Formats: sequence, C-alpha cells, structure tokens
Amino acid sequence: MEITWLGHSGFRIEIDGQVLLIDPWLTGNPMFPEARKQEAVAGATHVLVSHGHFDHVADVLEVAKAADLPVLGPYELISHWEKTEGITAMGFNRGGTVMAGDVAVSMVPASHSSSLATDHGPMYAGSEVGFMIKGAEHCIYFSGDTDIMADMDWMAEYYRPDIGILSAGGHFTMDMRGATFAAKKYFDFKTVIPCHYRTFPLLEQSAQEMIDGLPGVNVIEPQVLEAITL
Repeated sequence: MEITWLGHSGFRIEIDGQVLLIDPWLTGNPMFPEARKQEAVAGATHVLVSHGHFDHVADVLEVAKAADLPVLGPYELISHWEKTEGITAMGFNRGGTVMAGDVAVSMVPASHSSSLATDHGPMYAGSEVGFMIKGAEHCIYFSGDTDIMADMDWMAEYYRPDIGILSAGGHFTMDMRGATFAAKKYFDFKTVIPCHYRTFPLLEQSAQEMIDGLPGVNVIEPQVLEAITL
C-alpha cells in the first residue's frame, strides 16, 4: 500500500488494486506543483470527498469527469453534483459503508462545517465527514477537517484503525497539539500522518510537537508526491 500526499488535505492511496484520490486540490494549491497534476491522478479509480470547502473540492469535478470516476462522499453534496454536473455518483452517509473494488470505505463523523461557494454566498453542502478505509490488512482513519470529538472514542474501538491521517494545522481544524492529544487519548495508531498544515503561514508549519508527543508511534511528516509505503 502506498499513501502519497498531494499537499494540504489531498491524498492518493493505492490499496488492494484501487487508487483513491481524497480531497484533491491540485489547481492553485501552494503546496502542489501543477505541472505534475497528471502524475497525481494517473490510474485513479475513485474520488473521495469529505466536505464542500474549496480547498477540498477544487479539482474533484474536473478529475472525475476526465476519467468518468465515481465520486464518493456526503449524500447531499454528491447528489447535487450528480444532478448539476452529471458525475458518476456514490453518495452515502455517516454509518454507511460502500465498496471501492475490494476496499471498504466507511463514513464517520467530523466536527467542522461544509459549504460550496456561490455568487450568492455559501451554499449548504451536507455534513462534514471523515472516512475509515479498510484494505491491504490495514484500516486508515482519514479524519477530514475536524476538531477533537468524543465520537473518536467509539470510532477507535469499533474500526480499530492502525493508520491515522489527521488534520493538524490549527485555525480551521485541530492544531498539532490537539491532533496529538486525540491520537494518544482515543487511538492505538502504529502510523500517523499529519495534514492540513504548512499550506499557508496561518497554519502549523511543523509536526515536531506530534513526533515528540507520540513516542512509539511512527509519525511521518509527508512530502508532496513522495509515496509512503506501508
């Protein structure tokens, strides 16, 4: 299995014969070299969307339409795009599990907000969510944009993820201290990958606090387009 950071909260996960793109923001992302866009999306089989904010959906429709990829995500948002954009849709909701090939994708809660930008202001885009992704003898918790929440307790016990991809930039989500606290209090991760950081000066710039705060856990500071093999 390979996990590749696309900058900010975007990831490419190659797992059990599938290539999942999560929250791809490739155009205008300060962390992502646009000249390598085709490399990032090559061979993709599915697109996962955690919520409607621009820094998570900017390239979803273009990428999905170009290769007729199914888009998985919150029912209201995905149904809206199915009607207005003609995408191949797989909308579901918290508590639901859908299959991407042999990979099980379960939708779990997050604590944030979700909207699409319009000429008339923000438009409701359904619930903000995270995902539990099971395949290749691993369970990955992709937190999406979230704060610490008590739901992490049952999510950890029920899904037992061994890999955490955690928002940790602060201001809009948990900061590095909060993500470290959540990982320590609720989960038994073997590997943690921080995200939603370094993109702007407003956000956290280093994961050193997480590295220091999670002894015995493999905390990996990702580099854009450098695959992490697990």
